[in-house]
Amino acid sequence: MKKETKMKFSNVYEDLKRAVPYSKLKFDKTYYLAYRDLPKIISKHISGKNALDFGCGTGRSTRFLQTLGFKTIGVDISEEMIAIAQQLDHTGIYQHIDDGDFSSLPCISYDLVLSAFTFDNIPTMNKKIALFEGLSVLLKQNGTIINLVSSPEIYTHEWVSFTTKDFPENAEEKSGDIVRIITIDIKDKRPCYDIFWSAEDYKKVYTNAGLRIIGTYKPLATGHEPYQWVNETKIAPWTIYVLKKKA
Repeated sequence: MKKETKMKFSNVYEDLKRAVPYSKLKFDKTYYLAYRDLPKIISKHISGKNALDFGCGTGRSTRFLQTLGFKTIGVDISEEMIAIAQQLDHTGIYQHIDDGDFSSLPCISYDLVLSAFTFDNIPTMNKKIALFEGLSVLLKQNGTIINLVSSPEIYTHEWVSFTTKDFPENAEEKSGDIVRIITIDIKDKRPCYDIFWSAEDYKKVYTNAGLRIIGTYKPLATGHEPYQWVNETKIAPWTIYVLKKKA
């Protein structure tokens, strides 16, 4: 694994051309598999109803947690995303935070911290560790972090919602390298620049951040859904890690 990425990695969604199309994405197609099993996973591993949606974007995951009965605050470093989230959900609680700054959030307060796709855009081992350490401070004693990320395979295969065929170099990348992927479900066909990260290196991040994995899920399609799956029935595009603080 590379020690650190030399290139400065910026939030590519901090402009309206990105934010507006992503605000219209629904819980369907390949994204359906990311969220399908979350209610059951949450029911199994989490007690209590206070939640933080870290990297909430335009609030899709925040609103999802609200439907499950959670009192949820969504936070993000993109002011544009937060503004759209608030427009879409006038009664929701959304807050802009500076990168890595959790000082405005109460410590030992959350039963659940959900991070959906956020760590696909965090560039280095040290940065990932620091963020997880900061999030851990916000958890209640028995609180849980759910980290939903792109599986490494998502960058080397075709999907109902994504294409990577124009980027064969993705297959050679290692943890910390930049990979490209295009979301088919939106009109903006510019590639998204993500950070490739292996399962092995995620385990190192969690260990160094004082966390332990209590569950790992890789949801596959059954073939009975109303979508023309490409690889989703045999290769999991997403990985869901369930984490708790070490005793």
